[in-house]
Amino acid sequence: MQHKEIVIIGGGPIGIACALECIKRDWDYVVIEKGALTNSLYNYPKNMTFFSTSEKLEIDEIPFISNNPKPNRDEALEYYRRVATSNRLNINLYETVNQITKTKDVFKIATNKAQYQSKHVIICTGFYDIPKLLNVPGETLPKVTHYYKEAHPYAMQNVVVVGASNSAVDAALEIWRKGGNVTMVVRGESIGERVKYWVRPDILNRIEEGSIKAYFNSEILQIDQDTVTLQTPEATVTIPNDYVVALTGYLPNFKFLEDSGISLSNNDVRNPTYNPETMESNVKGLYLAGVICGGKETHKWFIENSRIHAKLIASHIETKLL
Repeated sequence: MQHKEIVIIGGGPIGIACALECIKRDWDYVVIEKGALTNSLYNYPKNMTFFSTSEKLEIDEIPFISNNPKPNRDEALEYYRRVATSNRLNINLYETVNQITKTKDVFKIATNKAQYQSKHVIICTGFYDIPKLLNVPGETLPKVTHYYKEAHPYAMQNVVVVGASNSAVDAALEIWRKGGNVTMVVRGESIGERVKYWVRPDILNRIEEGSIKAYFNSEILQIDQDTVTLQTPEATVTIPNDYVVALTGYLPNFKFLEDSGISLSNNDVRNPTYNPETMESNVKGLYLAGVICGGKETHKWFIENSRIHAKLIASHIETKLL
């Protein structure tokens, strides 16, 4: 059993920010990350460009120098990696937290590799690991994916892209430009308003000119080996298909939060309970940080507006330790 003052679950940008606050105060801490460093960023599409400028992605005022007005995925990976290595952060990678239990004032954190004890735990696990499923026949076929990495495998293929968010639009445009025959299936009536302002005109023009076919107010009814059946406002349509890229969003691990004792709202959003001034949840000593604070509203929190969570948490813990 390892004893730590602080256990941080999640090695993304916000977990790194929390670790930096611990270093400032000479606290004995550990970051536990089940994948690679900044695992969610690592799994982003290879050519992804951030909406935010580099200074808004900085943590702890450590400069993020980018060659572009908007940094890309590789630049962000390099930045956070250098922050972690140059500050010699204590991060255990590829270690999964299975359970958090509390006895009196002490938490026990059980992972697939070790056990820890701590009076303070910070959960900043993000939301990228659990995709929102279509729940239609054929979704488990090998040709269906809920993640997109790059366009090359889809060249000269009939590809359905499901969704109208930034990720879906980026995938549709990249696949089309690499020679894929792209059809978008969008549940709403238009491309999402939050799509990056320099990308939205591009996708609208491609749809208008017919380069990319788009079915709005539509959804997939069934996926078969060589076709996809859609329900559109006009009729049921079956189209030839080789691949389905379903980029309909992702969810936090609500079960993990509930199993840890954190209350969730009863509405569809499933907001976790926490004090916005301290980020402490309804479980004393258990804190939330980053995008996980938004429940299903995964667009509410992102790096640039949740960086402050690390300082709020550290300040609150500091008052307890004085």
